[in-house]
Amino acid sequence: MSDDTLATHCLAFCDALTTHHEGEDDGMFAQLLRERPDLAETVTKLVQDRGLIASILTQVRGLADRALGTRGPDLEAIGRELDGLAAIMESHFGYEERAVGEALDDGDDDGTDWADTVFRFDGQVRPAP
Repeated sequence: MSDDTLATHCLAFCDALTTHHEGEDDGMFAQLLRERPDLAETVTKLVQDRGLIASILTQVRGLADRALGTRGPDLEAIGRELDGLAAIMESHFGYEERAVGEALDDGDDDGTDWADTVFRFDGQVRPAP
């Protein structure tokens, strides 16, 4: 893979991850908080993680922009930033899956079908367990 291709892939990845997080913030997490206010602390922690991830993504974007058409130190710096990003994302996604997954596994103790509302399952066929 050429250096320019690597830098272009980095920029595309940064944009995709940012769009994913914005979608969760504006959609799923907002609805989750409306339906399950008891998860406010979990969502706050996830949003804090995302602030750190966004900061690293900004750094990677800047390095990738500079790396387009150049060689050497910028690409090495991108590698270091991506290593840090990978570690944070692994921790973030693990926490997100455990915390939100546990809430989903708890079921609908209050008699509501909040998961359908949050994840917009209404009218959709769910996979068999």
